[in-house]
Amino acid sequence: MELVWNGKTAEVCNVVLPFQTIEHVDEPRIEAKTTIDNVKAGWGDLFDTRGRQQKGWTNKLIWGDNKLILSSLKNGPLRDEIEKQGGLKLIYIDPPFDVGADFSMDIEVGDGGDTFHKRPNILEEIAYRDTWGKGADSFISMIYERLILMRDLLAEDGSIYVHCDPRVNQHIRSCCDEVFGRDRFVNEIIWQRLSAHNDADKYGPIHDVIYFFAKSDNHVWHPQYEPLSETYIAEFFDQIDEKSGRQYARGDLTARGTRNGETGKAWRGIDPNKMGNHWKVRPSELDRLDAAGKIHWPKKEGGMPRLKRFVDEVEGRPAQDIWTDIKLMHNLSQERTAYPTQKPEPLLARIIKASSNPGDLVADFFAGSGTTAAVAEKLGRKWIATDLGKFAIHTTRKRLIGVQRKLKEDGKDYRAFEVLNLGKYERQHFIGVNADLRDEEKQKQLAAKEAEFLALILRAYSAEKVEGYAAFHGKKNGRMVAVGPVNLPVTRLFVEELIVQCRKGRITKVDILGFEFEMGLFPNVLDEARGKGIDIAPKYIPAAVFDKRAVEAHQVVFHDVAAIEVTPVVKGNTVAVKLTDFSVFYSQDSIKAAEAALGDAKKGGTKIVVEKGQIVKITKDAKGILKRERLTEKWTDWVDYWAVDFHYESKREIIRVKDEATGEWVEKWTGDYVFENEWQSFRTKKERTLELTSVAKETVPGRRKIAVKVVDIFGNDTMTIVDVMVGKEPRTK
Repeated sequence: MELVWNGKTAEVCNVVLPFQTIEHVDEPRIEAKTTIDNVKAGWGDLFDTRGRQQKGWTNKLIWGDNKLILSSLKNGPLRDEIEKQGGLKLIYIDPPFDVGADFSMDIEVGDGGDTFHKRPNILEEIAYRDTWGKGADSFISMIYERLILMRDLLAEDGSIYVHCDPRVNQHIRSCCDEVFGRDRFVNEIIWQRLSAHNDADKYGPIHDVIYFFAKSDNHVWHPQYEPLSETYIAEFFDQIDEKSGRQYARGDLTARGTRNGETGKAWRGIDPNKMGNHWKVRPSELDRLDAAGKIHWPKKEGGMPRLKRFVDEVEGRPAQDIWTDIKLMHNLSQERTAYPTQKPEPLLARIIKASSNPGDLVADFFAGSGTTAAVAEKLGRKWIATDLGKFAIHTTRKRLIGVQRKLKEDGKDYRAFEVLNLGKYERQHFIGVNADLRDEEKQKQLAAKEAEFLALILRAYSAEKVEGYAAFHGKKNGRMVAVGPVNLPVTRLFVEELIVQCRKGRITKVDILGFEFEMGLFPNVLDEARGKGIDIAPKYIPAAVFDKRAVEAHQVVFHDVAAIEVTPVVKGNTVAVKLTDFSVFYSQDSIKAAEAALGDAKKGGTKIVVEKGQIVKITKDAKGILKRERLTEKWTDWVDYWAVDFHYESKREIIRVKDEATGEWVEKWTGDYVFENEWQSFRTKKERTLELTSVAKETVPGRRKIAVKVVDIFGNDTMTIVDVMVGKEPRTK
């Protein structure tokens, strides 16, 4: 039987895009200055005394569309690295299964406990529409293609666990049956996540479903155990050992079926064959158990001896396919990240322990808050985690650094991880077209949609349309205007092409408008342009461009990217960095609109908005009086995380691309560098304060570049680079 839905196609994405490493985290954080001797000594074998990893697999946290990521992992050069690790042994995914859910979330502001409701950005809204725009049909299309790619990535002895709930479980089960085959179904796991849920007109929904499929019959499997409840112990461990006073349960020493060998012989005058049974172990082992006091002899003469199973030696009760012992996290739980779909670590621990071995590679392609990666790291597994949301990537990065710090504190091993982008994007991914059209019609539809999109953005920006340029779309106040794609971030390739066109056309001033910018894009690419006499100003396109009334009233504000100010603190051969300012320019809603909405309301209320880089709480009290309160009182209220690379440009960013002539994968330097995350300070749910001066690092005297990265409370990253002279510059002969 074949699963059929509107829009089903046999085509599976096979695009291969290069992965760009933008950040490398191989030390949780420098806690004290390193010595010049350590710097000059070089590195150790795999880990040196400071814990830096020098070779082997580096865990991967990837930002981007997981369809393109999966296709690039399956068909690209990273596949060889995966196979060298023994292949991908386990995949756990928790795809979006709530039709009413989106990428919005409540974000804490500063130290005061206030929260701001962040709406999804355009890329996230498009992803949501792609998933749920046509209801179940679009959801099945989304998950079906990704499951095929995951199946092809799995090792032959690998497994996949797909988390869902009763709203979509029938769709996911049907997809899994078709992709993996019904004979590869292992379990339907019922996870009771709540003890009760009050609903007026139905039974309370208190469980999720997790489907467990295997690639083959010889999949990795280790039985797991649930803790023994007091009721279970009282019922089954009802015997007390006379000598030790320990509780025990009685277990069988025989099994069904007669045998002629050692286990079929009589022992202590007891012949199990007469009862159609045989001993489970040889008589010599029975003697050893008896001498150890582990055999229960019944008081009744002629009774069958039993095995003593002491409660303090029992690992637990074998886990079945209904899990009632793992609850949702408490609000005060240490592992809580405030991410809306976060799952408890014990849930992932059971799955990872059951279906992988230490050192195996596991993956989660809907990473969310990073629970899979965090548990994998703690359990000594290697991992890949991906997500489309920048906030999810940032939450996972902080969480994994926290795991590294704890492992380091406990004297345990931890593995480096890197944050990656997908590289160049092909043009057909810019704007979606009807897949059923012929190529000629597709190109016409693509051109029409692109023209409509560009006209909308230029009108909102009050820019004049220009013709005859390959890379520019408009002009405003003597500056050329280039508009990025609607459903993908502005990439380095996009900006580099603009620089080429600027030099050809002798253009010196350009505004780049984008809904999203690739992580780690700035400031290097802007410095490169500036060095060639080109002034590039990147600006975010606000969601208000789609509001016709706002456009007509000229109320749409295209805000600048954030800006960082830092001060190097040099003393002798040591250097530290002080974060001195961080400016943002975001807007979400407006103060006037919020006041108008509250003014029209009959009761009091509260709204929190972002206007021109300030988060403001608007309150209407019982008397109808409106009051404004600025929540971002200090610039530091916008900073969620900041990190320092004390020797930027020490590690080139290398990507692997296919040589068109030979078909071989070759390494190529992008012209950029990897941010080596050596020190960081960030807010957690428990600890809301930040350190604003880094540790002082001792280094070899000379001129160097220091990079500082700041991530704001929305998960957007900004970087700045400063030139510093440390100590006395060495003389040249």
